[in-house]
Amino acid sequence: MQGAPDPDDLPAVPGAYVLIIETEIPIFVTIGSLPATTLPPGRYAYAGSARGPGGIRARVRRHLRKDKKPHWHIDRVTAVAEIIDVQTFLGGDECRLVAELMAKPGAHHPITGFGSSDCRNCASHFIALG
Repeated sequence: MQGAPDPDDLPAVPGAYVLIIETEIPIFVTIGSLPATTLPPGRYAYAGSARGPGGIRARVRRHLRKDKKPHWHIDRVTAVAEIIDVQTFLGGDECRLVAELMAKPGAHHPITGFGSSDCRNCASHFIALG
């Protein structure tokens, strides 16, 4: 696996981002009313937005921490899996990023509703990459 990116290299402005996540072990995920799921080893992507103070840099810095209290769905995955890359999109839209990721061969939503509880357009903002 590659190493995690340095959040200091990321822009401190609003926008969207994609976390590329890799796990070598299965991850058991339980989140509220979503069905419990075991994610097999593999590569995943999560599309998110960062509109608050510190922008993309602050949000990704939090995602990179292992010692965090779970707040977002993705926290249950990033607490145990490795973020191996981050792609940033200044002023970007995470739903557009999800559509682009889903166009890749083999891409699918392993957990419907994961990371998209406030989105009316996407089945999920978390994608298994073929």
